[in-house]
Amino acid sequence: MKHSSIIAFIFSAIYSLLTAFVLASSSNAGPFYDSTAYTECRAEPEKPLYNGGMLNEKEASVSGGDTLRGVGASYTPAYILHNLTQNTIYCFSIWVKIEAGSASTARVRAKLRSENATLNCVGSVSAKQGCWSFLKGGFLLDSPSQLSILFFETSNDDGKTQLEVASASLQPFTQEQWKNNQDYFMNTARKRAVTIHVAGESGESVEGAVVNVEQIAKDFPIGSAISKTILGNIPYQEWFVKRFDATVFENELKWYATEPHQGKLNYTFADQMISFVRANKIIARGHNIFWEDPKYTPDWVRNLTGEDLRSAVNQRIRSLMTRYRGEFVHWDVSNEMLHFDFYESRLGKNASYELFAAARELDSLATLFLNDFNVVETCSDERSTVDEYITRVRELERYDGGGMRMDGVGLEGHFTRPNVALMRANLDKLATLELPVWLTEIDISSTLDHRTQAIYLEQVLREGFSHPSVNGIILWTALHPNGCYQMCLTDDKFHNLPAGDVVDQKLLEWTTGEVKAKTDDHGTFSFLGFLGEYRVSIMYEGKTVNSSFSLSRDPQTKHVRLRI
Repeated sequence: MKHSSIIAFIFSAIYSLLTAFVLASSSNAGPFYDSTAYTECRAEPEKPLYNGGMLNEKEASVSGGDTLRGVGASYTPAYILHNLTQNTIYCFSIWVKIEAGSASTARVRAKLRSENATLNCVGSVSAKQGCWSFLKGGFLLDSPSQLSILFFETSNDDGKTQLEVASASLQPFTQEQWKNNQDYFMNTARKRAVTIHVAGESGESVEGAVVNVEQIAKDFPIGSAISKTILGNIPYQEWFVKRFDATVFENELKWYATEPHQGKLNYTFADQMISFVRANKIIARGHNIFWEDPKYTPDWVRNLTGEDLRSAVNQRIRSLMTRYRGEFVHWDVSNEMLHFDFYESRLGKNASYELFAAARELDSLATLFLNDFNVVETCSDERSTVDEYITRVRELERYDGGGMRMDGVGLEGHFTRPNVALMRANLDKLATLELPVWLTEIDISSTLDHRTQAIYLEQVLREGFSHPSVNGIILWTALHPNGCYQMCLTDDKFHNLPAGDVVDQKLLEWTTGEVKAKTDDHGTFSFLGFLGEYRVSIMYEGKTVNSSFSLSRDPQTKHVRLRI
């Protein structure tokens, strides 16, 4: 092995060790977060994560034979927890099975009750009789609790559903430990080691060459929704383009916007917005082809039935996707289908499959997404639990023996107060689909003040960026004269609000700054860079060489060889 190759190998090894050292070297060293998740029912439960954590340490007791009961639901074995601390992030997991003689299936929700609060859902799972299902979630308390009870509620109201539980785990993380784990995942999933080799005309190593490296494009898109209000608004356009490389049209592609009256198509605003996107080299998501919520379906469409409705649907998808073929990197084909079923209820259970099949035929290169809310925001919404989402994807993939290849997981992300342990646990489960995940409509509720919105937004952004399965983030922050849907990044004079400051901070933090150095006595220079596109220039004895390279996800060091 050449000496320069040995140096590069050592650098790569040091990088791998360094990312792990972040955890071990902390003054508050703690456990490594376990991303393990299971979404298939199993004959036997797996071993508990973290070897059970607090539960293995017997800091909790189990009410074994007793069963807690409540009105309209069944309650099952409970864990009594002592001395839970404030602002500690607790990760919880357990295997659950419905006992024989009970219902064949049930949704199981883990709840926590302390002296000062009740958390209605800290994790959920769709459980079955005869096999074990994996529940993963977590919680954080605003105030310390000397005595809490962690228990399980089933969705059946017959009072007869009984559960077996196994391999329970409760692992605490301090805020610093949680951040260290996030940093570790960012360093391993979002960065890569690079070694630049500079040689002379005869192949000899060149020492002392000036190397200048600049990142010109990011691999991880972060963007914001826009609306027609950006058209002709030069200050808004300049503010937007300075920050974002991805977008989505808030409403302008929706059916009620492009065809409010049957047969009268109007793509004027969408056309002008796609021109803005093209001119500024921004990628755009197509949102949406169909919206299952009848409230947002054109009035004239709601009055159609049978073949008339089917004909209108076919015309809609063909008109939209033919006009914009190749323009949008993603399409939300059937929006919020976990919550609503306008088309399936009228056109049959195979309607969703047919919509995806038609979209695939009309734009074979676009990535086709499901998109829904309350999947990572909470587990209290039984219509959109993480298990329901996964089941729906698999149903479409297995439909009629052939199925439809699904391309992406869209998670809206309209948060009030994030539960970061639950968010990460649900992302872990979604990762088992092995599909790219996008956070598509991120915002924080307007019921909170601007400062609190910013604090919670940073939590959500860090969770998304640090999870290896997430491929991009879009903020639902299109600016209107009267504000934004829930959260704005700027005021009407384009002065940042606190949430905007957080976004700017993260955009800067998650980009490789300008790197400038000299090659060593082996003609090499090494650094760590965020994934994306780079421009590099080499200067030596009055000569300059320019080149470029890309960093994609790979544990191996990227070697860039240049001759001057």
